[in-house]
Amino acid sequence: MEKTNLQAGGSTQVESKKCVELVTPSLFKVLMHNDDYTTMEFVVEILRQVFHKSESEAEQIMLTIHFQGIGFCGTYPHAIAEAKVTQARLQARKAGFPLRCTIEEI
Repeated sequence: MEKTNLQAGGSTQVESKKCVELVTPSLFKVLMHNDDYTTMEFVVEILRQVFHKSESEAEQIMLTIHFQGIGFCGTYPHAIAEAKVTQARLQARKAGFPLRCTIEEI
């Protein structure tokens, strides 16, 4: 709230309110794709380290990726989704795996 005092033969106080509209950022799904080289153990490790999944949740997602070809890792604002995809890709390349993650707008 903004207050202004004016001195012109008397004291006047003016109050003005500024309305701020909050915009919710767009959300994106992070998806992990199956390949013939990345081990199941490594996928579980990435899901736990990068996406902070529990052991059982990571194993379930890994099995979904293995049997259905793609698995859902989480929903995040764009910058966070991109950072997680980049982190997963860098760890996979360092370990010698071609793991692929993508993002899709919801």
